[in-house]
Amino acid sequence: MLKSSFALFTNDVETTSIWFNALRDETGLKVLKEGMPVLLDIYQTYNIKTTFFFTGYIARHFPDVVKMVIKDGHEVASHGKSHLKENGFDVMPFERQKRHLAETKKLLEDISGQEVVSFRAPALRVNEYTAPALIETGYKIDSSVASQRFDFFLSFGGIRKLKWLTAPRLPYYTAQDSLFKKGEGPLIEVPLSALFLPYVGTTMRIFPGITKIVRQGIHLESSRLNGKPIVFDIHPNEFIDESDEPRIISRRSNNPISYLLQDFFRSQLKVKNLGGNAILLYKKQIEFFAKRDYQFTTLKAYCKQNDFI
Repeated sequence: MLKSSFALFTNDVETTSIWFNALRDETGLKVLKEGMPVLLDIYQTYNIKTTFFFTGYIARHFPDVVKMVIKDGHEVASHGKSHLKENGFDVMPFERQKRHLAETKKLLEDISGQEVVSFRAPALRVNEYTAPALIETGYKIDSSVASQRFDFFLSFGGIRKLKWLTAPRLPYYTAQDSLFKKGEGPLIEVPLSALFLPYVGTTMRIFPGITKIVRQGIHLESSRLNGKPIVFDIHPNEFIDESDEPRIISRRSNNPISYLLQDFFRSQLKVKNLGGNAILLYKKQIEFFAKRDYQFTTLKAYCKQNDFI
């Protein structure tokens, strides 16, 4: 190997119900009572430290969901104010982004007692104002870019996400006005792992066979070529099961094509292997890198160890 290889297994914590394709307080409670304990138990078993990105909404309504990660030494990070479509960072103007970032940072710091320096945008939706808004509100690390990933327009903000295809693969300091480009700014971008298809919990559950191929590719890149850190993204709501409730798919778009691709078709795919099956699949991902002596750490610790911050 060129040098130590790193595996950053990160977590986005929100009230999104995969089963209902909607935000629900009932799901937030299940995340607190069921999903988070499963995740934390997995990380204790493998002695892993990770980064948890919390929305301000779930932190405010269920503060224990933040407090429970502290004792195990995990990093608390921001996932924006909420996962509401109108709170996407690709549609908010500069001042509103700054307000959301500052409010969520303070809330998470008050609950956790930790300095919050890392951010990931809800649904990875960002625009030209996001980098300067992060810098002005005191964030040092972003992980909202998935270099060389293509979503086939199945997610919101698909047009802007085409910029992922040309974004640098290795961690980089961003331009002052763009998270997708290298620059002289103080903000470090740690891209999520992808080889055209994303290396995330959703893909792991829907296409476990293809995920093995993606995983092997990014492992070879990290261990043999350039030392790029593995950055995986999963959600505690992937480990809960709400299928005992009648399913009604919420419609988030009035555009019939967007509804068909982003709501109906995507929601049918995303429920595969939820709950117990997701636990088994996730453990296999961790064991793959553990057997190859990867260092499991948080975004903040990785950036400090590699002199980015």
